[in-house]
Amino acid sequence: MQDKYVRALIGEIKKWGGLVDRPIDTIYIGGGTPSVLGERIKQIILSVKENFKVFEDAEITAEVNPSSAVEGFLICAKRSGVNRLSVGVQSGNDIELNVLGRTHTAKQSMDTVKKARKLGFDNISLDLMICLPNSSIKTLKENLDFICSLNPEHISAYILKIEPDTKFSKLKLNLPDDDMQADQYLYMCNYLNEKGYSHYEISNFAKKGRESKHNLKYWEQKEYIGIGPSAHSFLDGKRFFYERDLKGFIENPTIKDDGTGGDKQEEIMLKLRLKEGIIIKNADKNLYLNKLKDAGYININKDRLSLTDKGMLMSNSIITEITERIL
Repeated sequence: MQDKYVRALIGEIKKWGGLVDRPIDTIYIGGGTPSVLGERIKQIILSVKENFKVFEDAEITAEVNPSSAVEGFLICAKRSGVNRLSVGVQSGNDIELNVLGRTHTAKQSMDTVKKARKLGFDNISLDLMICLPNSSIKTLKENLDFICSLNPEHISAYILKIEPDTKFSKLKLNLPDDDMQADQYLYMCNYLNEKGYSHYEISNFAKKGRESKHNLKYWEQKEYIGIGPSAHSFLDGKRFFYERDLKGFIENPTIKDDGTGGDKQEEIMLKLRLKEGIIIKNADKNLYLNKLKDAGYININKDRLSLTDKGMLMSNSIITEITERIL
């Protein structure tokens, strides 16, 4: 199945390379567990470089699931030009990892980072999940201590969301209430700030100059092509995607229209996720915006508006309100 998938993927890479004449400055291999592909990653990256103009200093990221068998993938990834890793640590507590259904341990996460450092990777991002079942500020601090002990250049942190009609939704999990979720999020923001990580996007923190160049494209409305099941693209003002169907992608990869993009409403929605925010003319004179500022949800510097950490916690409702009132 893996060989068939890679063949289908390379076929689509060749197709898009013939249709799109754009230089490539970031490549992101993820959206699943690409580390299970082993040495096949070399074929994928080589195909991209053969079919697109890839800058020599392009940021090339690969997602990695910590495991005892990951070293071979790391070696091949490094030789293939991968210069950034995103490691799915999630937690430094084995009990929490088990609850999340993860098959790796905290020690394997630590070993994966150590192996990557030995191979010369100097740009590593770690994923962290917060607001886990039975969690508290104390358990969160322990996880943050563990993550920061690995000294990553970048940290992606997400609040656990239980989707309906999933196996997790049927379990009686003791999840933190809204107030505790807020406390954990704000504690994390302050903790990571003190450790030298800039909160540059709602769920992302980075040391200076180590922001994810690829992910910033999404928030800055730049063009990108996604290839593979569930992969989304934004090109020439249009959004489209491949369906979430591995068998269908292998047998007959097709894309589905997802409307247009790039308008002012979308710009506000996406750029307000970033620390730098957006430019809104006379924002400092707008009564409604000043009420949000006084409540501690936004910062206003003349025409520039951005969310505070408190505002980022409630970003969906605040961004919706701002969009409705400003446009």
